[in-house]
Amino acid sequence: MEKLILSIVTPYGSIYEGEVKHVIMPGKEGEFDVFPGHFSLLSLLKTGVIEFEDMQGGKGIIAINWGHAQVSTSPNETDVKIIADGAVAIKGNTETEIAQALNNAKTLIAEASEDTAHAAMVIAHAEYAAKNRI
Repeated sequence: MEKLILSIVTPYGSIYEGEVKHVIMPGKEGEFDVFPGHFSLLSLLKTGVIEFEDMQGGKGIIAINWGHAQVSTSPNETDVKIIADGAVAIKGNTETEIAQALNNAKTLIAEASEDTAHAAMVIAHAEYAAKNRI
């Protein structure tokens, strides 16, 4: 069975590294989903939300200001490497921790986007995804 390995890093360190079922990214030309066996590509990522499902069925949500994604495929493994200028993992064990992560994501997104309508849409997407992750 093919694996999909996701790696998300910023200049400040690693945000996530592990095997996932799939990952959705905010490409410059629109969102796209990558599954094991996806073709190789490079993409510019715009301000948005990266969503993924880990192998245990958990949902991961990471807000980014912008970055690049490289998808490379070998016979038994697909690697997704994301380099983001800034990123905030929206996670926590309590509502307070999740609310704090959402506030940090809002700040990151607002500072990255001059388009207030786009920033509001991305923030709403992050809030919706955070409320619906189980």
